[in-house]
Amino acid sequence: MKIVSRATLLPIDNIDTDRIIPARFLTTTERTGMGEHLFEDWPEGAAVLDDEKILVAGHNFGCGSSREHAVWSLVDRGFEAVIATGFADIFHANAVRNGLAPVIVNADDHVRLIAEIEADPTRPVILDFSVDRLTCGSINASFSAVAPSAHDTPGGTELDALLHQLDRITTWEADRRPRFDTREGSR
Repeated sequence: MKIVSRATLLPIDNIDTDRIIPARFLTTTERTGMGEHLFEDWPEGAAVLDDEKILVAGHNFGCGSSREHAVWSLVDRGFEAVIATGFADIFHANAVRNGLAPVIVNADDHVRLIAEIEADPTRPVILDFSVDRLTCGSINASFSAVAPSAHDTPGGTELDALLHQLDRITTWEADRRPRFDTREGSR
């Protein structure tokens, strides 16, 4: 799978989930309509969002509370991936579960990516999940493996991803089933 898009730059460290979607908008369990309030309380919020599918954030993106609404709002706004040097663990898990690719790049590639996008905001960023490669202008960098199975299965949920792998899971379990020795007292 590939994502090809211009990118929105928001290279600020420690953006917490309350900054992504303010708490006053958490009155629903519906996933649609959340994107309307993405970065609502940031003056920069209105300026950074366009029709891009990729958000380039800073380190520790999605820290703070474990609200899944933060991921829902990004997905509802049309984002398919967030590139950062690191993510809060719960945000990362919520992203994978909800079809948003959390892409981790090293600090040097992150700085170079920001410079490429600042030099030409129309330059596309290409994320190729089949080989875990990011390209943009002169950058051809690897990124840490993202569980793209959420993207590759119909419905894009964690359950769909597991069901898609059911044959492999069953085989793996069968290969690791304990073998019992028939001698008394042995296992």
